[in-house]
Amino acid sequence: MAHGHSHGLVHASIKRSRAGVRAVALALVVLAVTAAAQAVVFVASGSVALLADLIHNAGDAATAIPLGIAFLLRSERAERLAGLAVVAAIFVSACVAGYEAVARLVHPQDVEALGALALAGALGFAGNWVAAIVRTHAGQRLYSAALVADGDHARADAYVSLGVIASAAVVALGARVADPLIGLGITVVILRITWRSWGTVRGHDHR
Repeated sequence: MAHGHSHGLVHASIKRSRAGVRAVALALVVLAVTAAAQAVVFVASGSVALLADLIHNAGDAATAIPLGIAFLLRSERAERLAGLAVVAAIFVSACVAGYEAVARLVHPQDVEALGALALAGALGFAGNWVAAIVRTHAGQRLYSAALVADGDHARADAYVSLGVIASAAVVALGARVADPLIGLGITVVILRITWRSWGTVRGHDHR
């Protein structure tokens, strides 16, 4: 008697879809919590370096939406489009971060709560590192260029977050201008991430 179960391509596609959605959802939760915690510290500190990292982490978390939809649709074309959405989100976050850093150079502002600021940078590093592991492993297992690109992106973001710790340390030494300058540096790094992610999505690695 037939049971009506399919063990062919459709079944494999459904398993891939579920695995992709799980990976995207887990990374979304990790980065959303990270961005929320950093937002609280930004209000207290006023650090533009933290703002740049916060904007980027929030945008990174939001990329889970098109990726999740793509896996639910089980469409390679949707995954490619989601990959392009990821790259676009990275680029927009770089533009916003750069604008805020320049504005702070023109209109300087004191940075406060330096201990909390350093802690926010450490949290950004940890959150992005965990998200990178989840995305990269899932992307390699599922042969998803979009997820691999997002994993590379999160891994680079982890190091970007260390710039926030550096900002807290240098400002503590009395160099207030270091905060927006580090914010600009973070912007440059984000732009480089944009280019590398674009290369991954297109199937070429521009390193």
